[in-house]
This record gives sequence, structure tokens and C-alpha cells, in this order.
Amino acid sequence: MNIRLLTANEIECRVQTVKNNGCSVLLYKDARCDMRILDETFGVLGWQRTHELINGNLFCNVSVWDQDKGFWIVKQDVGTESNTEKEKGQASDSFKRACFNLGIGRELYTAPFIWINLGPNDVKENKGKYYPAITFEVKEIGYNANKEIDRLVIVDNHGAERYRLGTQLPSPTKAQKTLSEAQIKRLYALGKKARKNSREGSRRGV
Repeated sequence: MNIRLLTANEIECRVQTVKNNGCSVLLYKDARCDMRILDETFGVLGWQRTHELINGNLFCNVSVWDQDKGFWIVKQDVGTESNTEKEKGQASDSFKRACFNLGIGRELYTAPFIWINLGPNDVKENKGKYYPAITFEVKEIGYNANKEIDRLVIVDNHGAERYRLGTQLPSPTKAQKTLSEAQIKRLYALGKKARKNSREGSRRGV
């Protein structure tokens, strides 16, 4: 049973804590990623998923067919509630945890502590609490022979590199602010108007 390692586009970033100068980030996988890898590894008909209540908690059983031994191998775990849909959140979380037990995405447990420096334009404040004004995604990831993460690059939603394993990146400044879409459109409109005025001035001989 050879379960492959996660690729960069299968790993998502979740902001855990936010301060005025930076935030910590966790790496995680979603249920769709688990299902895709189960299909790839065991075939669409080679695995199954069931749920059961034990002492009021929702558990998930993920079973995979072992062709050599001729029986189902079962991994089980319990889920926690989400902030939105209680039952659905528990079902999804228990499934993802059971897949961890099976070995899918277990390499994420080797992720380093990830701290990303934030500039003044990267943070929003509301009633004394800080919130990120940007999102993050994994651009590159690599593993050593022990399936431990040894290369990791995280970028923001503007494509700027914000974290590289083993490298301390400086905090962005106001001068490094990334323009919003609205600002880009406004600058484009001003440039277009300036070019139009220049052409009209040339025709009038100004």
C-alpha cells in the first residue's frame, strides 16, 4: 500500500493567530483531496466510508481493500464540530482524521512552525482584534527520504513570496503595498485619459 505524498496545490493554508506585525499559519488538506487519493490508490470501488455515533460523538470508519490479504483494513477517528454546520463539520473532520490514520497527508505533521511577517496594509483591526487582509497558498513543497517536509514556499494572493523554509523574509512596508484591482483600474483610466489628451493636443498643434 503506497500512498503518495501531497503536492503543493493539494495543501491549503489556514491562518491560526494574527498580531499587528504577523500571523502563524497551519497547513491542511480537505476532504476532496482525501477522496481523490483514495480513488487513485485503491480504485473507486476499493474503499468505503461509514459513520457511527459512539458516546454521542461522530466517528468515521475508512475501509480499504487489501488485495493480498483478502480483507478490509479499517481506520477510525472522531471529528469536531465546525463553526457553521455541526453535523456536516463533524462528518468531514472525522473523515479527514481517519484518512490521516491511513497515511494520507501524514507528512503535514512534519511542517515547521510557520510565522509570516505582515505589513501595515496586510492587517485589518476591528475592536482590538487583528485579521489578515490577504490570503496564502503553498507554491512549492518538497520532502526528504523520511517523508518529512524539507522545502516549503508560501505566497500571498498577489503572488508575492511570504515564507520560505529556512529563510527570514522582511516585513512588507507601505511602500511595498500591492495595488488593489480598483486602484489598477483607476490608474489605467487616468493613463488612458492622459494619452487621449496628448493626442488631441498634437492634432491642435499644442
